[in-house]
Amino acid sequence: MSALLEMRNISKTFPGVKALENVNLEVHSGEIHAIVGENGAGKSTLMKVLSGVYPKGEYGGQIFFDGQEREFRNIRDSEKLGIIIIHQELALVPLLSIAENMFLGNEPAKGGVIHWPETFSRTRALLKKVGLNEAPATLVTNIGVGKQQLVEIAKALAKQVRLLILDEPTASLNESDSEALLNLLLEFKAQGITSILISHKLNEISKVADRITVLRDGSTVETMDCHKETISEDRIIKNMVGRAMEDRYPARVPNIGEEIFSIEDWQVFHEFHAGRRVIKGVNVNVRRGEIVGIAGLMGSGRTELAMSVFGRSYGRNISGRVKLDGREIDVSTVEKAVKNGLAYVTEDRKHYGLVLDDTIKNNITLASLGQISRRGVIDEVREIGVANDYRKKLNIRSPNVFQKTVNLSGGNQQKVVLSKWLFSNPKILILDEPTRGIDVGAKYEIYTIMNSLANEGRGVLVISSEMPELLGICDRIYVMNEGAIVGEMLAKDGSQENIMRAIMRAGAAA
Repeated sequence: MSALLEMRNISKTFPGVKALENVNLEVHSGEIHAIVGENGAGKSTLMKVLSGVYPKGEYGGQIFFDGQEREFRNIRDSEKLGIIIIHQELALVPLLSIAENMFLGNEPAKGGVIHWPETFSRTRALLKKVGLNEAPATLVTNIGVGKQQLVEIAKALAKQVRLLILDEPTASLNESDSEALLNLLLEFKAQGITSILISHKLNEISKVADRITVLRDGSTVETMDCHKETISEDRIIKNMVGRAMEDRYPARVPNIGEEIFSIEDWQVFHEFHAGRRVIKGVNVNVRRGEIVGIAGLMGSGRTELAMSVFGRSYGRNISGRVKLDGREIDVSTVEKAVKNGLAYVTEDRKHYGLVLDDTIKNNITLASLGQISRRGVIDEVREIGVANDYRKKLNIRSPNVFQKTVNLSGGNQQKVVLSKWLFSNPKILILDEPTRGIDVGAKYEIYTIMNSLANEGRGVLVISSEMPELLGICDRIYVMNEGAIVGEMLAKDGSQENIMRAIMRAGAAA
């Protein structure tokens, strides 16, 4: 195969951080080329260099596309050549229609007036190519994340894509939507479209990739050809983290005590549709030193349950009881929930977990300012000490605690969110998709933190869409479906089949 793309000796520096150092990448025409590495390895930065987000002059090295050296000043320059990037955070406008999003900034127009019949006609044709049957006038906010991802891909097709770059495209998708997206990439490959896939899900990469390039600490480690040899996940992981990982989950010897936390007969109605019951009489308990998981498909109500318990952050007409150490506690506001020993690590760290434009230091202490204040005045020396302590404990990779969190990798951002809530000294820590979009090394570190909390006698409640993760780290697992608990099992006796069987049984009964 001929090289469609060559990136030679690419280097990129941020204040205090060398993000890329002499990275080389060669992508062949018509292949699916996977790029893997730990959070902070430089994957997304490399793709932003390629797509013109970081223009020529802000990085060192050369880019060759179609055999010619290219200098992209912005995204439009790269898109003119058919290089289209779809970021992990989708760039859709929720309150615009699919058709409006599809051609935003590139509207079919005559005499300066949008030609809607042509817009809708072209939208329908493009949606058909990606397997979507939605009406062009449908608002993006009214379709699920999986369908939104397909709309982004249809947008790429509208721009005559030749090289499609997908950054963690399945991070927010369930298994069936992920499978559909991967099959679509294989269809594009058959049509001659080249793709670059960035993902932490090694099983997905093994399924579709022709070649795999591993980055570590901003440098190229190895490019492997999947057609010339069998590439094991262990080999990929060793290249990513620089060492062999014998186990994906840390060893755990549980020391479980009496019940510490319970949710009883919890009922929650939809925020906007008053008659729609989202959580239906849920009963959940956690014992001291126990890690309890909540499994379920997307839309099963897991996040709604967690948010409604944590200060009634979601829902209306909420009823039921929350108890800590056998005593009913007031969780009617976030402030009261925190004061009574609860902490909630949200699934959406960028929007709800962090102030991205603020420093690591300020984010870590944000939920517990009282602990670093005297008479309402923040003790900055104490604050810096606390932040540095958590930076070391959780191995947050940054030059110092004054770096803005927006410049951290996803895994390090997640560690900052964890630090914030650990500093609040919770008795119960609720973790919602705690390892979404982060690499195997960072996952292991977060699992270790969970174990440490449980060993201290706290309770940990984990929501995850990855069933192997729940089975690997939890002591006990609840299964949710359509707002209700439909199963409960000890993790050591559980399996993915048992979890899915509980969900399917509940669906059939309904």
